[in-house]
Amino acid sequence: MDNIIRLSIAHMGGHEQAYIERAFDTNWVTPLGPNVDRFEQFLSAYTGTACRVVALSSGTAAIHLGLVLLEVKPGDEVICQSFTFAATVNPVTYLGGVPVLVDSERDTWNMDPSLLEKAILDRLEKSGRLPKAIIPVHLYGMPAKMDEIMAIADRYHIPILEDAAEALGSEYDGQKCGTLGRLGVLSFNGNKMITTSGGGALICRTEQEAGRIVFLATQARDDAPHYQHSEIGYNYRLSNICAGIGCGQMHVLDEHVERRRAIHALYAEWLKGVPGVTVMERPGERFNPNYWLTCITVDPRLAGKTRDDIRLALLADHIESRPLWKPMHLQPVFSGLPFYGSGVSEQLFETGLCLPSGSSLTDEEIEQVVNGIKSCININ
Repeated sequence: MDNIIRLSIAHMGGHEQAYIERAFDTNWVTPLGPNVDRFEQFLSAYTGTACRVVALSSGTAAIHLGLVLLEVKPGDEVICQSFTFAATVNPVTYLGGVPVLVDSERDTWNMDPSLLEKAILDRLEKSGRLPKAIIPVHLYGMPAKMDEIMAIADRYHIPILEDAAEALGSEYDGQKCGTLGRLGVLSFNGNKMITTSGGGALICRTEQEAGRIVFLATQARDDAPHYQHSEIGYNYRLSNICAGIGCGQMHVLDEHVERRRAIHALYAEWLKGVPGVTVMERPGERFNPNYWLTCITVDPRLAGKTRDDIRLALLADHIESRPLWKPMHLQPVFSGLPFYGSGVSEQLFETGLCLPSGSSLTDEEIEQVVNGIKSCININ
């Protein structure tokens, strides 16, 4: 292991090996098996959902299959949050759909409800059709304003596919993120709250929906003694080996969430009063983020330094940080898509920085990051 303080790395809890060894001992190394079933049961219990959560090969696969379940077809429009990672938007294009990009509001940095409704009405006027789905994101683990977003979605009868890839363990009004919309997406990539090395899951409302997702994710094989396929399927199921890692990680998920919240609290305390540096905080009691990544914004007029000055100074001290997501409407691949904006995400991209936040970080390492920021802007 190098001596760099990383942004967010996998943090093993010690239980993973037992599940993996059991898979090898019983020769269950396929995309099916007891660990997959057990991992899905763990996730269902943790999220409080009544039906089975379907474990998949990635969060991107979960978004893709969620859109298939919502019957998105070529030419259909899907409203997406612009301020996010490309994996939120890419699956819309897999199906020939058209992403309609909506800017963020300042409180949570997530989809702006007023711009969402504006986009719905404008698309209806321009195309004569309502968008087929809405994909809000709980960015960096901060819950979106789901009451307002769901009220608008209900008003126009548009289903919500909730991207909670960064928000496992986050809650909105006491309910786990990923369980508020019609469907919810989780991710277990190596830098997330828990990992399966790679992987994701789709949270479904009914057993019928879950069964449909399992069918599609296993190449849509018909019930026949031979290989027969009546529709297009995908190879999207999680392997039993990777699911074993996930089972072990579930034992420490609560600890990981609490540690990231504690790390955020340290940043907030130790950066308080630093000129031009603002730590992203929750806007109210309804929002209970996991603080997957603690983020700051930098006002160069007050700090005397830019976001990038601080990033490069930290890098020179062997500390990894990262600019906030570049909005999708600024990405070359999505140029020309419909966009309903206010300038919020562009400003956040220009001034925002993600700080090291992994659950394995020590208080001393957090202090080193803080001191690096203070040193950069000449604060003793």
